[in-house]
Amino acid sequence: MNWLSISSGAFITAFALYCVAFLLYVIAVIGRKWKNREPEGHLRKWGRIAFVFSSLGLAAHLVFFFTRWAGAGHIPTSNMYEFLTLLGMAIMIAFTILFAIYRSPLLGMFALPLTILIIAYAAVFPQEVQPLVPSLQSNWLRLHVTGAALGEAFFAVGFAAGLMYLLRVTDYNDKSASARRSQRWLEFSLYVLIVVAGFIITVFAFRGAGYEAVFLQEKLSIDARGNEQLTTQTVEYQLPPIVKPHASETVSIQPFLGLDRPLFEAPGWMNGVNAGRKLNTVIWSVLSGTILYGLLRLLARKPLGAVIHPLLDGIDPDDLDEISYRAIAIGFPIFTLGALIFAMIWAEQAWGRFWGWDPKEVWALITWLFYSAYLHLRLSRGWHGLKSSWLSVIGFLIVMFTLIGVNLIIAGLHSYAGV
Repeated sequence: MNWLSISSGAFITAFALYCVAFLLYVIAVIGRKWKNREPEGHLRKWGRIAFVFSSLGLAAHLVFFFTRWAGAGHIPTSNMYEFLTLLGMAIMIAFTILFAIYRSPLLGMFALPLTILIIAYAAVFPQEVQPLVPSLQSNWLRLHVTGAALGEAFFAVGFAAGLMYLLRVTDYNDKSASARRSQRWLEFSLYVLIVVAGFIITVFAFRGAGYEAVFLQEKLSIDARGNEQLTTQTVEYQLPPIVKPHASETVSIQPFLGLDRPLFEAPGWMNGVNAGRKLNTVIWSVLSGTILYGLLRLLARKPLGAVIHPLLDGIDPDDLDEISYRAIAIGFPIFTLGALIFAMIWAEQAWGRFWGWDPKEVWALITWLFYSAYLHLRLSRGWHGLKSSWLSVIGFLIVMFTLIGVNLIIAGLHSYAGV
């Protein structure tokens, strides 16, 4: 049986079902605005149908995960594509658990787009099955990766509920300095999500067009005897090269909008494997996301938060605050075990040390400390509502930087392939 073929089909099916479920959740939530014309029971029916589709999507996602595991011969967590698909699946598991408790279709309206965004971002990366290197062949690695992903998934649901709270309570008619500051930061949070979406659209557009640029980069390495030797490596881009690798020569470039040569070279301190390509990816992410955000603002003619705010009328903000807190409270001990304790045990087995200050390790610790502070301030200092929701949003932005920013910007033992 061709497990990998089944896995690929299940992945596409899951993505399609998630998209349908999101639209159905939107109908269930937006329908509240016209509930005088639409019976309340009819709206609840749309919410139930949406939950059925999101559950079917999760079932297909689970089929993808286990058939890929069977086809690869190891748990599919060895590269960025596999980890992000695992994270998307974990978010849906966390959402399903919390939906079963709170029965809030509104949560699906915000959690589903986050899942769709993450698995679409996963599809940007190479999807070939890769053999595990010896250091990754450990049961502790399985516990580390799955625990970290599930913990981050609950943080994601907490972020979705916290963001909904902020969008619900922010008064866009208030012109005071403090209100404007809150509106700007809330808009920035939405902008960050749009940057990720814009990057995904850009990568698929250029990939579909078959774009490619090739460079030959010089690399200084040390041989087994400790002697320095200068070698060359080929670096391929799938995005137009705004920045080229350090100490490289152009082999071929497909012109794009008059861009027939890189605008500048990556700095010398970024003279690492794929460093220039990763910097180019970051620049394109910001450019494409900013353009997409600008187009949305042009169409809306007002801040995006002000567009979403009226849709949340009638929603009890205290319920959103409670959902956000419960999600983070569940995710924190899971993240502690997976991302820190199991990770340190595996690191000691693989590299002979519990802690090495690798960039991903440092940012995992920063994430843990931030959510520790969140729970302390919530439980001991009474930070509920607005303050708590801002912390849930900031915390997940830190998670996103740990997952995406550290991978693209900072080289380390946990780095995956760049785009």
